Amino acid sequence: MFRGFHRAASFFRIRGAFAAYIFVVWCSPFTGASAAGDYLSRGPEDEVIYFVLPDRFENADPSNDLGGIEGGRLDHGFDPADKGFFHGGDLKGLTARLDYIEGLGATAIWLGPIYKNKPVQGPPGDESAGYHGYWITDFTSVDPHFGTNDDLKEFVDAAHERGIKIYLDIITNHTADVISYRECHDPDYQGADRPGQGCPYRSKADYPYSTRGLASGARINDGFMSDDPHYQTSDNFESLTRYDYAYTPYVPAGEENVKKPDWLNDPRYYHNRGDSFWFGESSLYGDFSGLDDLFTEDPHVLEGFITIFKDWITNYKMDGFRIDTARHVNPEYWQAFSAAILEHAEDQGIPNFYVFGEAYSPNPAGLARFTRVDGLPFVLDFAFQSAVQSVVVDGAPAIRFEELFAADALYEGGEKTAAKLPVFVGNHDMGRFAMFARQAHPDATDKEISKRVILAHAMMFYLRGVPVIYYGDEQGFNSDGNDKAAREDMFPSLVSSFNDNDLIDTDATTAISNFSAKHPFYRALSDIARTYHKHAPLRRGAQLLRMAEHQGSLLAVSRLDDDGGEYLIVFNAESRERTLQINADPRSKSWKSVSGRCNRKSTTTGSVKVTVPPLGYIICKSNSWS
Repeated sequence: MFRGFHRAASFFRIRGAFAAYIFVVWCSPFTGASAAGDYLSRGPEDEVIYFVLPDRFENADPSNDLGGIEGGRLDHGFDPADKGFFHGGDLKGLTARLDYIEGLGATAIWLGPIYKNKPVQGPPGDESAGYHGYWITDFTSVDPHFGTNDDLKEFVDAAHERGIKIYLDIITNHTADVISYRECHDPDYQGADRPGQGCPYRSKADYPYSTRGLASGARINDGFMSDDPHYQTSDNFESLTRYDYAYTPYVPAGEENVKKPDWLNDPRYYHNRGDSFWFGESSLYGDFSGLDDLFTEDPHVLEGFITIFKDWITNYKMDGFRIDTARHVNPEYWQAFSAAILEHAEDQGIPNFYVFGEAYSPNPAGLARFTRVDGLPFVLDFAFQSAVQSVVVDGAPAIRFEELFAADALYEGGEKTAAKLPVFVGNHDMGRFAMFARQAHPDATDKEISKRVILAHAMMFYLRGVPVIYYGDEQGFNSDGNDKAAREDMFPSLVSSFNDNDLIDTDATTAISNFSAKHPFYRALSDIARTYHKHAPLRRGAQLLRMAEHQGSLLAVSRLDDDGGEYLIVFNAESRERTLQINADPRSKSWKSVSGRCNRKSTTTGSVKVTVPPLGYIICKSNSWS
């Protein structure tokens, strides 16, 4: 029944896409803009990124809904009524909707993982599917639920023809959950102490590589020194001949060769220490909720993944990588991996290859460490997200931004690196910004929530950093929570907990197709993006903090034009109009409005009077200084 519904719905969706095409192209900020051949020369600071999970975007080919797997939902993972299973979105669907993405103002697509996944995982009664792409078994092939390797090639080529870059989501911290431990998963194993109860992390101190646990005292792996940085050599790891130092790992029958490349099937290339506690040593060595944690200290693992992801660049001409769970991998790995990948991309004629890691921390110093120590070129700016949410949703004073920007010097490369960090206000893990606003202001009208959401996105565009739009935000999606609850379908959904959501600024629900170029949020983000692309200093200009109130929520910055002049941007996160004087460059004597209403003249040398609407912003461009 579900498959028949999706076939019919897909037919009318794709036909309906053409009706929207004329409007999208007409209102696109990029019609007649930079030619496709120019896209490689763009630096990351010139991009607008659209983050999408392929399974939840568009289903253009229902024939691949089951991924070519026979059986029921627990075999193939397809159940469009369950938010934790495959819903049918695919690469052909993304290709069919490039007009829509381009019309929004996006110049790059962050593509969620598309590798072949273990279809279903989890204990009986709590199963879930690999629809999100993070439970990989085959790192060399597209998951058949999403299509074929040829479909990916066609999608990337079609995007490149429009000058749209593709940033591929990659994972090297873990694979799908295939390896089991006798002590936890085999009830017939002598000495099993926790059958069916999970495997808590066993530390290197209590279970050294050289003994089978301190209590047993059995000597193993003679000659293996340590996995500390000084000992991360091929010769040393040749001495690590046994991998049952903490638990006794085994591969269940029928899954001995499920992973590709083949070397990934060998348990010696995994830590095998049980589930992470998410802090301390276990954060690097523990299994991520049961997922097989790779022994990234081993040079064989490092070289293996460098080869894997070089091939994705060579074969598909990807423009960048977003690195999942980067904080759970040792720094030496990233130092070598990043350098090798950037060098290879350069050799392939991709000079602005963009690598950014996921290293969750709301503390900018904690984020900066991953550029200073781990050598990651850039990291997702969770600290920026935290500041925006605190000020725009929670009513914190704007000094939160002063604290944020003061830490920009901590990044490797300082403010130049901070200017290229990908910034966002919500995502597939934490939930959508509209949800945060509604939870904090349950009695607010849709109009107020809309203003807060648009203000947050304006901050994301016009403050330093590279803006990342989370798919569906432009259609008023608001999510029920984090993780699965924040990954709604853009095509007609059968998930009841999605369909009962009250979407913002629309009478639509997720039960119908949501690709409207007329939605107020789509129009608002398109306008913001158009302004962003039209005025280079809003993307590239040096940022000067002009005001960040200690007791109020007004924030002002200047973005400086390399050719002279400044753009003054003032954000008001309060529910009342604000009028006040803002410091400006003494050479800025006259102004014109870019967004909102600006006074035409400075009040006096170095000071301009501004009036900012409630939950709004203005952008004022000064005269040229030259």
